[in-house]
Amino acid sequence: MTTHRRLRSTAILLAASLPLALGSACAQEDAKKPISQVEQSYQAGDSSPVGDTAMHHNINPKAPPMTKEEFEKAKNIYFQRCAGCHGVLRKGATGKPLTTDKTLASGTEYLKVFITYGSPGGMPNWGTSGDLTEAEVDMMARYVQQEPPVPPEWGMKEMMASLKISVPPEQRPTKKMNNLDLDNLFSVTLRDAGKIALIDGKTKKIVKILPTGYAVHISRMSKSGRYLYVIGRDARINLIDLWMAEPTNVAEIKVGLEARSVETSKYKGYEDKYAIAGTYWPPQFVIMDGDTLNPLKIVSTRGSTVDTQEYHPEPRVASIVGSHYNPEFIVNAKETGKIMAVNYSDLKNLKITIIDAARFLHDGGFDSTGRYFMVAANASNKIAVVDTKEDKLAALVDVGKIPHPGRGANFVHPKFGPVWATSDLGDEFISLIGTDPIKHKAQAWKVVQTLTGQGSGSLFIKTHPKSTNLWVDTPLNPEAKISQSVAVFDIKNLDKGFEILPIGDWADLGDDGARRIVQPEYNVAGDEVWFSVWSAKDKNSALVVVDDKTRKLKAVIKDPELITPTGKFNVFNTQHDVY
Repeated sequence: MTTHRRLRSTAILLAASLPLALGSACAQEDAKKPISQVEQSYQAGDSSPVGDTAMHHNINPKAPPMTKEEFEKAKNIYFQRCAGCHGVLRKGATGKPLTTDKTLASGTEYLKVFITYGSPGGMPNWGTSGDLTEAEVDMMARYVQQEPPVPPEWGMKEMMASLKISVPPEQRPTKKMNNLDLDNLFSVTLRDAGKIALIDGKTKKIVKILPTGYAVHISRMSKSGRYLYVIGRDARINLIDLWMAEPTNVAEIKVGLEARSVETSKYKGYEDKYAIAGTYWPPQFVIMDGDTLNPLKIVSTRGSTVDTQEYHPEPRVASIVGSHYNPEFIVNAKETGKIMAVNYSDLKNLKITIIDAARFLHDGGFDSTGRYFMVAANASNKIAVVDTKEDKLAALVDVGKIPHPGRGANFVHPKFGPVWATSDLGDEFISLIGTDPIKHKAQAWKVVQTLTGQGSGSLFIKTHPKSTNLWVDTPLNPEAKISQSVAVFDIKNLDKGFEILPIGDWADLGDDGARRIVQPEYNVAGDEVWFSVWSAKDKNSALVVVDDKTRKLKAVIKDPELITPTGKFNVFNTQHDVY
């Protein structure tokens, strides 16, 4: 038997017997089912800014030796490839724990086999895929037997040191000082450039490009529509005043080491008063002044999970929305599966209603009334429905594999009335959930119809109140033909199936780059839908605008500064939760 065959046999034996079960990675599926290429792309595709931070680590005398250089290199690989699933502290997040009591018991040779070949439970085959060299596999096997380095905490002192108010509120205009049509302005993420582009929806011209944090995750609008809040994965928030003669960064703050979410207060009487940001590390959220980003209140999310009631050291804050029915922020803690209704009417006597949902909470949006918040517990294959008026869990709805709705899509089903839709990352299905407990009580909080899209790997689904189209992207599908196109359904005739539009070809970039098509976004009128044609930072990218009624190409936006465009946020639609 050759060495290669012996190693593969060992891998199969280990997958059946080794209690460590390294490879659950980010899958919560049957351990006998291999992880898909789509899931690998999603779970391991984004590096963590935490990896660049100086960390403390304790040398375990039982661990195999490593040089300082090896440890630093392995640390960076871990945060680029592994931390998203196994957690910063390796306590387990959506993946299994990789603590030293387990890794030391397995030993270097066993670990090398797993890292090289992966496992049926979901561990990617980092060695045979070519992502890691043989030397790097050996190094990583030794690294996970060391005590994990602990990132520093990030509290009020650090936040205040990072706070920069470049234009104080009293020096800002009292009315809009430009001729921009703010309702039809788009904030476009230039992911790898660390910038956003503000693009006029009518002329399709770039108004201004502004520096922001690394890998901007989302843009959010204040209730008034004046302030634009942009947060990067490095937890840097930029506050942009759209009323100035030219849109300008007026304040910024770093609220942690890694983050995903920012939101503003929307309840009557609190418009523009507060902002909130949630971080991946440290696991916490902070409430700030809405016009300066001055931090006011920091709250940790560390605590017990909703299922096993076990303590989790790093429940990352995923999505946050501002309630329309109470002076509250709805905050989602990913790993614990807890949804927190945070009442900001009295910050000194803060009241938080904790709603048990399901692990592992991710993204979501409101139903058409703005009362019910629909959030994906993606690794649990569920959608949690929260009544934000009563601060109660209305339902847990079983859907497809790894739902990833973005903010979802609201429309009136020709048979079942109002529905909210989510597509899936892990399969080709789209679930339509009834959202009217009054006139359509029998269908409320149930999947009333399941559509079949063109493939797995979807990240966003979108429609508009003035549209009869339902758009579904598939940027993480391993087949280029699917990742470079979108599916569109006729809401009036969903049984007809979908039409495929070749958005990547319409961008006319030649064969330059991956040309993944991501995140449909409507203009304010609801008659255009914009798509990002997303390639690598050293390749050409573009935005493609489609006429919503005819489904024909309307415009292609190209510019050397459109580097890795991903998310697009129309000011009016984001301000008013139109989706």
